[in-house]
Amino acid sequence: MQATVMGLLAETAVHPGSGRQDGLLDLPVIREAVTEYPLIPGSALKGALREKLVLEHGDVKNPPAWIDQIFGTKEEAGGVGITDARLLLLPVRSLSGHYRWVTCPYALERLQRDLSLTGVSLRIPEVDIPREQAITARPESEAVFLEEFTYIPEQDEPLIREIIGCIAPLIRHDSVRKRLPGQLVLLNNDEFSHFARFSLPIVTKNQLDLETKTSRNVWNEETIPPDTLMYSLLIPRPGREDSLKKLTEELARNPYVQIGGNETTGQGWMSASLPKGWDAA
Repeated sequence: MQATVMGLLAETAVHPGSGRQDGLLDLPVIREAVTEYPLIPGSALKGALREKLVLEHGDVKNPPAWIDQIFGTKEEAGGVGITDARLLLLPVRSLSGHYRWVTCPYALERLQRDLSLTGVSLRIPEVDIPREQAITARPESEAVFLEEFTYIPEQDEPLIREIIGCIAPLIRHDSVRKRLPGQLVLLNNDEFSHFARFSLPIVTKNQLDLETKTSRNVWNEETIPPDTLMYSLLIPRPGREDSLKKLTEELARNPYVQIGGNETTGQGWMSASLPKGWDAA
């Protein structure tokens, strides 16, 4: 069995913490060092998938042998390599309507290269986008507003639909796929980087003293917003294709996985999609 790609759609806010303070931000999400895109480390994703299967199949202290064969033990490497989950679509607030999903040529080019590692030869259109321009599928009656920025719209429905045909299989829900033509916006690489760096939600939290109800600790926390689309590669080690087959069967049976912190407040839930084809939704 060849390597495969796994789409991950955020169903709730996700906090893959970086473990260090960033300026005035107490708990930022972890980011790629060069692009500063948020990511989920492969080690965190691997741990979350392992915990999911252990909880679903019995004893935490004595998990089934096939789980150790997939993820490994202290003595032996696992049968499946799991890469960092990379950002593909980021939801951004829009003053002119419902939110928009934004992406950029670089993120799409990277998806194309990653898919080639899995044996999928996918042609994603190359496009050069000037700054302050937003390519959409639908006609816009006015400028495209994203956060506090204004973009000149350019309608190119064939291009957007071709891109959707490439990325829609990474999304599990048909209802979400159907919204892509109306909400997907293609931006310049630099402008996408700005949103990836500065538009993630930041929530201030307050720990109260149980008796006096006074504040004991205040901190702010950054999260990856719901409806963000990321993807990871699942790569079997030579001769261990059976481990990947078992993992994909389990994800097909129950696609939901909790990743990162704040599980008890409902954060971290993502739905996995394992594409079997690349037809548009």
